[in-house]
Amino acid sequence: MTKHENIYSALCAAQKEFGQVTKGSTNPAFKSKYADLADVANVVIPALSDHGVAVMHYLIGDTLNAMRTEFVHAPSGSKVYCDVPLIVDRQNMQGMKSATTYAKRIGLESLSGIAPDDDDGNAAAKAPPKEEKPAGPPQHAIDAAKQSLFNAANLDALKSIWTELPNDIRAVRDVENAKDARKAELDAAPKEQAAPDLGGDEIPYQ
Repeated sequence: MTKHENIYSALCAAQKEFGQVTKGSTNPAFKSKYADLADVANVVIPALSDHGVAVMHYLIGDTLNAMRTEFVHAPSGSKVYCDVPLIVDRQNMQGMKSATTYAKRIGLESLSGIAPDDDDGNAAAKAPPKEEKPAGPPQHAIDAAKQSLFNAANLDALKSIWTELPNDIRAVRDVENAKDARKAELDAAPKEQAAPDLGGDEIPYQ
């Protein structure tokens, strides 16, 4: 093991020996390859160890809401560290594990100076394609249906017009509202009274 005066000279020497970070993991959501914590650690830690530098990760803060990554030069006791806040999206141990793992990886990359392509981060930053909703019925068909409903002379006619409309037209809220409005008007209209039975053509005498 080469002797160094402090963490800085040891880190400088180790950086010359860092190899290429292999992207050994696949993000299932975006079908992309990326370097996870193990991939980064496999490149950084052995080279640091060869130069007397230990790597440590531990939680800090009153609520343990950050992960500290620390490089300590064993012979001199000098050190450097990086604190990464934990962003936990699920309040359970799986969410905590995910956040701490990602924070450790960020800490290792930040202190060591390596820069693997962050394919998982880049892919996650891109919004997934929106599902195209099927187009609704054309506006002229909706207007024609509403007009037919408004012109219904009675409840039977209204029912007949409504049942003959295509399902996609009936599913339109404006068309349904037009049907309900015309039904309310017809329900409120005064009913025609039947003519009294005069017993045929004879005119009754007083």
